[in-house]
Amino acid sequence: MNLRRVLIVAAIAAGLVSSAPVGSGGFGEVASAQAKGTPKKAAPKRAAKPAKGKNAKKGGKPTKTAKKASSWRGSPQRSVVGNHNSAKIKVCKQVVVGKGKKAKKRKKCSMVKEFQGHGAGKLESYELTKPSGDIWLRSDNLQEEVRVQLYKPDGSYDEAALAALDNIFRCKRSKEVRAMDPRLYDQLSRIQDHFGGKQITVVSGFRFVDRDSSRHFHASAIDIVVKGESVRAQYDYAQSLDRGGMGIGIYPHSGFIHVDFRAPGENSYRWTDLSGPGSSWAKKGKKKGNGGRTARAKRPTS
Repeated sequence: MNLRRVLIVAAIAAGLVSSAPVGSGGFGEVASAQAKGTPKKAAPKRAAKPAKGKNAKKGGKPTKTAKKASSWRGSPQRSVVGNHNSAKIKVCKQVVVGKGKKAKKRKKCSMVKEFQGHGAGKLESYELTKPSGDIWLRSDNLQEEVRVQLYKPDGSYDEAALAALDNIFRCKRSKEVRAMDPRLYDQLSRIQDHFGGKQITVVSGFRFVDRDSSRHFHASAIDIVVKGESVRAQYDYAQSLDRGGMGIGIYPHSGFIHVDFRAPGENSYRWTDLSGPGSSWAKKGKKKGNGGRTARAKRPTS
């Protein structure tokens, strides 16, 4: 036993063996010597998986908050239906369910796009006949009424009549007057002729707004209502007057139609706008004009 201990001590001193914790025999276990060959490399430790979530600890498991956050990451966010971002509104109508005595009226609702626009498609090509030139308007916003004959006896425009029409189509907020595109008045007279000379209510004409993309800003658009006629009938007839480059919109909830002339080269366009009254153009930041008749817009791009 003493000889064995002496040999172990000598081996340790020579660096051929390493000592280990004390075993059951009371002496250190002898590790295998690696005197021959290249020493084996220790196996590399596995890198810890990165923690997920903002609140996860470094090198640890993700917290409950992080797990919850990672579960929906990458999925599309839902927009709230009915707000400005979703551009959808709830539309309801009465429908008849059942037949005979069991038939009942029920309200059926659905979510539809607030604005639905599209190209006009194929247009009629035959030439429009010249209207009577009679125009009878009433502006509830301005509490004014005007009745004029648009043409002189020789068929040319009557400048006094144009000025009177421009005045009633002035911006209701800034009171600015702009010379409107006279082709709008031709169409206005045709619409009035078609509906038996009924008075037309002016909803909007020239609008002195900040954004110059509006056709109202360029004095090439009008919003009108023919008293006593359905808005659908007005819209359908206005479409029949388009020979190219016109925009015609229907506003069923607000109860009026829009008629405009586009910039040269632009295609005709149609749309339905289901927004309600008072939700149209911006409500603040408008520049006030000095009034008076200004020059006709050179670019009727809106």
